[in-house]
Amino acid sequence: MKSIMWFQQALSMSVVFALVVTFSMVTLASPGNAVGELTVIRSGSASETSPVTINGEAAKSGRTVFSSSTIITPEGTEAIINFGKVGKIQIGSDTTFTLSADSIGGDLAKGNLTVLNSTDAVAVKTAAGDVVNVKVGETASAVSKTAAKKPGPAGLDWWVWAAIAGGVVAVVLIATHDGGTTSSGTTSPVR
Repeated sequence: MKSIMWFQQALSMSVVFALVVTFSMVTLASPGNAVGELTVIRSGSASETSPVTINGEAAKSGRTVFSSSTIITPEGTEAIINFGKVGKIQIGSDTTFTLSADSIGGDLAKGNLTVLNSTDAVAVKTAAGDVVNVKVGETASAVSKTAAKKPGPAGLDWWVWAAIAGGVVAVVLIATHDGGTTSSGTTSPVR
């Protein structure tokens, strides 16, 4: 009688142990913290048949991105990940990028990444193993050891365009200013 009771208790404890272990494994297999939202940008030549993937699954704009996710963009397609108040990054065409578990940075295995907005510099580990701190407006490449500023239109930096615009405004002001050479303060139309 005691052996049957002992067997039932052992069986019950084994079942309880198996359930606890199984449910804790399901909890441990969660995808991580939700860190941002994906926006997909396709150029005119990009096809719908090769989508942006997150951890091997096709992803569309509006998808939630979790920490430690691997994002792959095909040729002709870029992706923007909005991290809310923390910042926003743009993943270039034909790029493989794995997000870090604790920040908006990560590992750039292929392609390039541009920081559009960020409270701090974004740490990006390149394919060569170098860690590059990318500031707002700079681009990191998987093969480069430093971040490069993203140029403005026609390949010129934004300050060059600001200087050109300032020069144009100065020329217009000088050309329209009469220098006080009129003899009287009033002008009447010719009849």
